[in-house]
Amino acid sequence: MAEGRKERRGSYAKGVAKREEILERALDVIAREGYRGASIKELAEEVGLSQAGLLHYFDSKEELFTAILRKRDEIDSANFGLADDDGPVEGVDLREGYLGVIRHNAEVPGLVQLFARLSVDASDPDHAAHDFFVARGKTLRTAFAAAIAAQQAAGELSDRVDPDTLARIFQAVADGLQVQWMLEPDVDMAGTIDSLFTALDTRAAAGPDAGTDTEAGRHGAAS
Repeated sequence: MAEGRKERRGSYAKGVAKREEILERALDVIAREGYRGASIKELAEEVGLSQAGLLHYFDSKEELFTAILRKRDEIDSANFGLADDDGPVEGVDLREGYLGVIRHNAEVPGLVQLFARLSVDASDPDHAAHDFFVARGKTLRTAFAAAIAAQQAAGELSDRVDPDTLARIFQAVADGLQVQWMLEPDVDMAGTIDSLFTALDTRAAAGPDAGTDTEAGRHGAAS
């Protein structure tokens, strides 16, 4: 009995590891080849599996792509300091972290295409990605609203609009800009969102010197 349990645990651990390998390789392939170029066949070949073998780890192609986006969010949150294993990080610089993610998105157009296409398809409640996008949006807005509320309380951001509404506005702007950027690749997504932060920044509004100091500090940190 003990041997059987060990074998099952070992098999489960190998399955989890293989699933993680598939997702990490898929992120690289889609970023490199684009959404259209990332077929199930190509993704399977990247990890040494048949197409049927690849889909053994996922219920469907849609479920695979949903898992890829979930993995992308996990990596981006860790890389840009927006969250850790326990959730949103308190005291994080929301502006720099968020702009870091947006700048990175401009370097991986295939993943942006995947996100945009899947988010539209997921408007169907029966789609495999529907629950993921609904939950993702709520989690994103909750984290944003908390960070915005803290900055409003500190007098750093305008409090003329409540945090929950501002969080939804930021989400809508980011999602909409991705579509514009796919149509017009010269659109500066990060620069546009940075301008929205500037419009809400009470320190920038305090006067020319305050705005200059804020801008110089931000660009200095990014360089």
